[in-house]
Amino acid sequence: MKRRDFALTAAAAATLAALPAAFAQGQPFTPKEGENYLVVNPAAPVDTSAGKVEVVEFFSYGCPHCRDFEPIFDKWAAAQPQDVVVRRMHVGFSNAFEPLQRIFFALEAMGLNEKVHSEVFNAILNEKKRLNTLEEVQPWMTERGVDGAKFAAAYKSFGVASKIRRAIELQDAYHVEATPSFGIAGRYYMDPGMTNGFDGMLKTADALIAKLRKSGGQ
Repeated sequence: MKRRDFALTAAAAATLAALPAAFAQGQPFTPKEGENYLVVNPAAPVDTSAGKVEVVEFFSYGCPHCRDFEPIFDKWAAAQPQDVVVRRMHVGFSNAFEPLQRIFFALEAMGLNEKVHSEVFNAILNEKKRLNTLEEVQPWMTERGVDGAKFAAAYKSFGVASKIRRAIELQDAYHVEATPSFGIAGRYYMDPGMTNGFDGMLKTADALIAKLRKSGGQ
């Protein structure tokens, strides 16, 4: 989802199956500033301590590319060492995104994102369910074993509203233009349109994390 409507170009989509020669041949990859990633200036805020590298995945439940990227991202995130802190952030490009943000942050507050995250994607994008109001989403959550009353309380809570404001501030600080995309250590931004697809984005992230690690993660 390009900021306000992203679609991979045919050329970029093709590289999901056929990566650039340097990737395919296992040659060392050095991403290029301004081509594969952007430097964020001024730096965006981070929530990690010194010596840690924070990676934020910006996504939306309404983005089919995000749905396709999730299993790839999950595998990559699970393989990261302890000095890399990976987290998700649901974007809010307009007021229309707020119901989806509320779902994500309410589940996060309840510690249920891992349980229900992929099902939300499936419901919205594959089953075409409307989950734009609490009246629509609460019974759906109950059907999946989520405590409906607790979900409703979280959905309407001040804490979730604060996280929504924080998400918008962070996406603006990184100048997010597409989903899925990465913000790294407050300093770098990239999306699949810049890296010739998902695998290229992960390769670029790996290279920048290695660079940051040499400088203590900051």
